[in-house]
Amino acid sequence: MPNSKESAQEIPTPAVNFEPSHAPTESALRAQGKAVLEMEALAIAAVAQRLDEQFDLAVKLLSACAGKVVVTGMGKSGHIATKLAATFASTGTPAFFVHPAELRHGDFGMLDEKDIVVALSGSGETSEIKLALDPIKRLGIPIIALTGNKNSTLAKHSNAILDVGVAREACPLNLAPTSSTTAALAMGDALAMVLMSQKGFRAEDFARSHPGGSLGQQLITVADIMRPEQEVPTVHISSGYTNVLQEIDKRRLGFTSVCDDDGKLQGIITDGDLRRALVNHAAAAFEKTAEQIMTKNPKTISTRSLAVEALRVMEKHAISDLLILDEKERPTGLIHLKDLLKAGII
Repeated sequence: MPNSKESAQEIPTPAVNFEPSHAPTESALRAQGKAVLEMEALAIAAVAQRLDEQFDLAVKLLSACAGKVVVTGMGKSGHIATKLAATFASTGTPAFFVHPAELRHGDFGMLDEKDIVVALSGSGETSEIKLALDPIKRLGIPIIALTGNKNSTLAKHSNAILDVGVAREACPLNLAPTSSTTAALAMGDALAMVLMSQKGFRAEDFARSHPGGSLGQQLITVADIMRPEQEVPTVHISSGYTNVLQEIDKRRLGFTSVCDDDGKLQGIITDGDLRRALVNHAAAAFEKTAEQIMTKNPKTISTRSLAVEALRVMEKHAISDLLILDEKERPTGLIHLKDLLKAGII
């Protein structure tokens, strides 16, 4: 439902006739659909324009939380609250949803004084929310309100108030929560994304909380699927042609790394490098050292990189293997195109 008059005056409403016709044309249906989308977009834009220091305060409260974020709401607001709890949890902020009515019947024991509550209510006067306010405050738990009524009971009990009021719902009858729930969802997402940035949450962290499905596969790191150091073909820079050939034949990967006394990577030698040495130097090739045959500055990757990045490097440079280096530029593993295929990256 529409909320505070103060908020409503700031939001323009598209002038579109929502009255149904007996035989609506395809263009009329599209016009109504477009009007709904425009109305909800305008509602979000108006909420963004009203963003003030209360948002800063809400982010600071969430950042300082040593416990969990408890998100609550009733009805449609409850559905939005459930989604927001999931968004917080998947982006580095432990969170869960609690039905406000259940807080009065046993679930209050789930709350801890280190937690913080994010409460959603368009009117700020939802009875189930109001009944839970006093017990929450007695525990000393901060409350962040997402409401369309800054003078409501919920707002008065809250430490930070985020105005998500809308001029009207996108519903033709101005009844079904549409614009209001979209505004609340967008505000919650804004909180979660800013908090995520403040915490330095990375793609690798996201991967850990999304291990399944195609999303999880796209966020697999090189460390998750790489072959260990023991499987990396390696020769010393002083090794002769025959030793290099034996190492490549033994490992059956078509190449070997070339390292110095400290184990630091200096280059690689492939089957092709050995053939070219024979073509260019004939029998003298057998007198060459690995350092003289090797290709310098080979393509490498770190364990922290995503596996999809390894695939991009392989595709760009038409190679099937990548060496993985540690912080001292020593080979610590390798990744082969078959490893990416087995992991479902390809």
